[in-house]
Amino acid sequence: MTLCHRIAPALALVALCCAMAAQAQTPAPRRPLAATDIYRLRTVRDPQVSPEGTWVAYTVATIDSARDRTETDIWMTSWDGAQTVRVTSTPGGESTPRWSPDGRYLAFLSSRQAGDGAQVWLLDRRGGEAQRVTTVKDGVSEFAWSPDASRLVLVATIKTDSAPADTSRPRPIVIDRYAFKQDREGYLTRSHTHLFLFDVTSRRLDTLTTGDADEASPAWSPDGTKLAFVRTPEPGPGTGENSDIFVTEARPGSQPVRLTDFSGPDGGALSWSPDGRWVAFTRGDEPRFSAYHLRKLALAPGDGSAPARVVTAALERPVARPTFTADGAAVRVIVSDDRRSYLARVRVADGATAPIASARRSVSGYTAAARDEAKVAMLVATPDRPAEVYVLEQDTLRPLTHVNDSLLATLQLGPTEDLVSRSADGTEVHSILVRPAGAPRTSRVPLLLDIHGGPNGQDEDGFSFDRQFLAANGYAVLAVNYRGSSGRGERFQKAIYADWGHFEVVDVLGAVDEAVRAGIADSTRLGIGGWSYGGITTVYAIATTNRFRGAVAGAHGINILALYGTDQYVQQYDLELGAPWVNTALYQRLMYPYLHADRIRTPTLFMGGALDANVPITGSEQMYQALRRLGVSTQLVVYPGEYHGITRPSFVRDRLERRVAWFDRYVKP
Repeated sequence: MTLCHRIAPALALVALCCAMAAQAQTPAPRRPLAATDIYRLRTVRDPQVSPEGTWVAYTVATIDSARDRTETDIWMTSWDGAQTVRVTSTPGGESTPRWSPDGRYLAFLSSRQAGDGAQVWLLDRRGGEAQRVTTVKDGVSEFAWSPDASRLVLVATIKTDSAPADTSRPRPIVIDRYAFKQDREGYLTRSHTHLFLFDVTSRRLDTLTTGDADEASPAWSPDGTKLAFVRTPEPGPGTGENSDIFVTEARPGSQPVRLTDFSGPDGGALSWSPDGRWVAFTRGDEPRFSAYHLRKLALAPGDGSAPARVVTAALERPVARPTFTADGAAVRVIVSDDRRSYLARVRVADGATAPIASARRSVSGYTAAARDEAKVAMLVATPDRPAEVYVLEQDTLRPLTHVNDSLLATLQLGPTEDLVSRSADGTEVHSILVRPAGAPRTSRVPLLLDIHGGPNGQDEDGFSFDRQFLAANGYAVLAVNYRGSSGRGERFQKAIYADWGHFEVVDVLGAVDEAVRAGIADSTRLGIGGWSYGGITTVYAIATTNRFRGAVAGAHGINILALYGTDQYVQQYDLELGAPWVNTALYQRLMYPYLHADRIRTPTLFMGGALDANVPITGSEQMYQALRRLGVSTQLVVYPGEYHGITRPSFVRDRLERRVAWFDRYVKP
């Protein structure tokens, strides 16, 4: 054998090995998002920094497909990201992790032992299993540590009906309050949430508040002698949404002192200034604007010696979750601002607002270390990444958790961008557009409008499984922040007051026109859909124009005369629309899709939860019946046992797949 003959096989073997190595290093091709990915996606919430700032606790929700339910556990990661520990792992699920101020315990809520609701459990950081410490009838909904870590304040529901429960047979439900329905709660009877003091060592439970009102959001004063809280009385006819801030001494039998007397809602999360002089909270608008609140930062003296004052009157953007800085000179808040939300510092003296690490993202939660406020953990989502915990270091964000990295590495997501349009009356409207992944930007594609609910709220630059799933099936998806949405100022937010189905439709149609003009959308293949007020806007739109080839309206209600007294919004109807027997013409005008259903030609799928008290399934049933009578292609899907939000994983998947199948049938061809 010649030298060449000996070398050739060796070279072939080397080439084969190199090819195999290159193939092994080449990442697998990314795939489109599938409905079944809801079982793989994990949801991160509620980051809590330990007092010394060395650990961050948070919850992670996963779906158990076999049991068709969501399980939530507590995890924690060291500040440097080097260590991650799973704290709990039980079928009952855990939530609300809260560090004790001395750093010894991590407390949380869990319903591990069924039958008595969620209870407080303590995990000693020195080791050992978590121990249940409360046995409150019907469970605990909130709790907060005292500054010395010796006590907890609990929020729990107490039934004022003292008659012994007869469990041998059903009992009549007796209603004697004006607003008597609430989604998930059902009929409201004589139950109220109150505050209780719990001694961690002795396990003694003392009642702190009583009466015909609901108390929530307790916050301890820095010296541990007082508690601020939000009190919401039972509403009567014409009173609307109202709540106030109270302060009470942290001992049984004390009489609460009222800090605010605003006619609308004062509340939200409360925060004391470090010197104990002030309580920070958020203030809404007068009661008639209950659907359009633009919450502002306000401060009240902790002793009730002077009226409260609004600090962010000039900001004209909603704020939430106020917490004082260590020097008391500023308050941190989350600001919602035109498709973004960010953490900001508000100067107490003059309301000057400075964004912190502001960018194209959605911030939904944060906490600062009690002993080192420079260490802040935030819950942050971006268009291409579901919410994860980030830590703030010198105004720069660093990702701390990576629970969905492995899934995201396999997916090809649609690119997200902004779209600005002009409505027919000249109003500038801002939207979020998700294009189909891999689609040439020069080609027109079918367009779906995905309309958010509320109406008070906005579509933000966070991750949306729904939008990405629709885009993965070949659609451009347009989320329009129509008039009535937050983030664009008070006038924009209140533009649809007592004028539903008008400017919302003008704005979504203007956004469609811009998408067509920009070469994004195929004008002959348009669809529209939404849930809650997004479903309502969908029905208004298809009763206004026949340009949409398919529609999906979820949890919607148009026949307001039928909803008055059967949903949870009787106070809003009273104050915004007036009584139906007084303003009958207005009610009839606002329900034009039902009274003029013969104008609708768009094939429409109606969906909703059977137990929804927010927007009862009645509205979908009526519109389905009307279109069926008129010969328009339609279908009604009712999810048994579900409320306004669909939560059973198999139903969540079903809703995703049914929407796409409907649009594929009527829009895409």
